[in-house]
Amino acid sequence: MVRCAWVEEFHDADPLAGLRLGDLEVEPPPGWVRVDVEAVSVNHHDVWSLRGVGLPADRLPMVLGTDAAGTDEHGRPVIVHAVLTPGEGGDGVEDETLHPRRTLLSERHHGTFAEHVWVPAGNLVERSPLLSAEHAACLPTAWLTAWRMLTRHLGDAGSLLVQGATGGVATAAIVLGHALGHEVWATSRTEEGRAFAEGLGAHPLHPGARLPSRVDGVIETVGESTWAHSLAALRPGGTVVVAGATSGAMPPAELNRIFFRSLRVIGSTMGTRTELEVLQRFVVDRHVTPVIAAVRPFEELPEAIRALAEGRTRGKEIVRVRT
Repeated sequence: MVRCAWVEEFHDADPLAGLRLGDLEVEPPPGWVRVDVEAVSVNHHDVWSLRGVGLPADRLPMVLGTDAAGTDEHGRPVIVHAVLTPGEGGDGVEDETLHPRRTLLSERHHGTFAEHVWVPAGNLVERSPLLSAEHAACLPTAWLTAWRMLTRHLGDAGSLLVQGATGGVATAAIVLGHALGHEVWATSRTEEGRAFAEGLGAHPLHPGARLPSRVDGVIETVGESTWAHSLAALRPGGTVVVAGATSGAMPPAELNRIFFRSLRVIGSTMGTRTELEVLQRFVVDRHVTPVIAAVRPFEELPEAIRALAEGRTRGKEIVRVRT
């Protein structure tokens, strides 16, 4: 039996109604290694899973969670990389995020919201002694997603608009974008959110407001409510990188704007184990501190998920599994 948090049943209107905390029988996959979990991070993926998005009922109960920092069976501090591929070495696919059958922890295999999680040995990254478990737990999903968007899809330093300044990916994009040398603008609906973004190094902006000049790239995780602004904010030849659609996934495409101004629209999700290693080195070497909204005990994990679902977070919600 493993102390953990799992989806028992789906409730779209109130996702937390299907969440359970307690002891669950978990069968480790053959050959996978155990990680004793110290800290985990909450993501929108967990909210979607509680609503039944991407997680069919025949896989329940399913332990939630994609992010974790802990120690392996030899006591070595590690970070868990959440992207799983079938077969040894992902069947020779160099980028595991592009494998046609890639999955994340908590989709087909139990996730990280547990005192122990089992993963393939190749999904462990040795954790720097300069990085706490709480800060390390921020990296594998939101921060890795932002890192890939910035470094693989947007390239050299320029001007950048981040939509929705206070979410996990958006916050990471502001901090990392600033550290990479971009001039960063960020939107928020509230004065408090704009002040938060400014404190992270961004120029604050009301949603939909005109920028002083068009930007080279846009980090888009909001979707329908910000899509038109994202396209309008780009210079000719600019790039919008999409890694989420929390406000809805079906905005008007505005194809005329896209082709007339030669805009690029790129989808991006997560990153590779190698990119996670590079991100950790960057964070440590540049003294970048992941932004944490709160650190809670395991019993308060439901409140961490609810805060995220209701848009009350400022950075990452962290839960300590072991003290």
